[in-house]
Amino acid sequence: MTDLQKLTIGKALNLGLRRAMEEDPKVLIMGEDVGKLGGVFRITDGLQKDFGEQRVLDTPLAESGIIGTAVGLAVRGFRPVCEIQFEGFIFPGFDQISSQLAKLHYRTQGKIKMPVVIRVPFGGGIGAVEHHSESPESLFSHIAGLKVVSISNAADAYWGIQEAIRSDDPILFFEPKKLYHSGALKMEVDTSTEPSRVFSSHVVREGTSATVVAYGPSVKVALEAATAAEAEGKSLEVIDLRTLSPLDLGPVFESVRKTGRLIAVSEAPSESSLTSEIAARVQQECFYSLESPVLRVTGFDTPYPPAKLEEHYLPDLDRVLHAVDRSLAW
Repeated sequence: MTDLQKLTIGKALNLGLRRAMEEDPKVLIMGEDVGKLGGVFRITDGLQKDFGEQRVLDTPLAESGIIGTAVGLAVRGFRPVCEIQFEGFIFPGFDQISSQLAKLHYRTQGKIKMPVVIRVPFGGGIGAVEHHSESPESLFSHIAGLKVVSISNAADAYWGIQEAIRSDDPILFFEPKKLYHSGALKMEVDTSTEPSRVFSSHVVREGTSATVVAYGPSVKVALEAATAAEAEGKSLEVIDLRTLSPLDLGPVFESVRKTGRLIAVSEAPSESSLTSEIAARVQQECFYSLESPVLRVTGFDTPYPPAKLEEHYLPDLDRVLHAVDRSLAW
């Protein structure tokens, strides 16, 4: 029976976590203020009340301890879901993530699995202070042994968090924090029918003039650009990557062979980034189909600015449309 619920991304994550905990008593949630407070963004609201303090654990302010404890729990057969309060706080746990979490499955020739999910609210747009608006996903996408994904809508949030928890591989699950509670992004989610593949690139809007690829919070910007471009007679195909490592670029190659043009959009700085890899791979695989160079619309190669300046830092509608115009004019 179809069960449609109109959900924000934040509510979809909450319900997805709840369903995973109901289905598997080995699923634990741990992090700073995830219990009584329900997380600073209220994503885990009500879970400690319903599942108890033994399964929803408020931890000390120590990311290295959170990740290290999750590694030990995974060795003992649990499925920990760790929340990093803000993406800029993840770096004290970088050693545990890169040296232990990402390597144990390989190091033990598959004998030890690492079913650990690290939830990471990321990106800007919330008017926050330093270390609260960054986009470090490229760093983790470079680490062999990790899967890195990002969601942009409620359906992918609901089903994606469950798929991540069921995985025996460690997954960094990047969530666009500025979109958590956006009423404009509420969508009907069929919680009774699971999609076949959540962690794969997905064409969210078809078009013929140029391809725009994005992920996380940038998907909303790309879709807004496609709507604006349509009024000018330009047809943009928008692709949501969803999986950042390993990249699923098959649908991107197929689209570029059709449109002949690609614009890659991301809030992260451009140098040595995911958009760099996308540009290189598309040039390698689709060289004879390209009608113009691959263009990128990204954050700047600077530390994230103070809140009053972030609107000038983040890729927006005008910057994406300018890139489209440059591509079409080539």
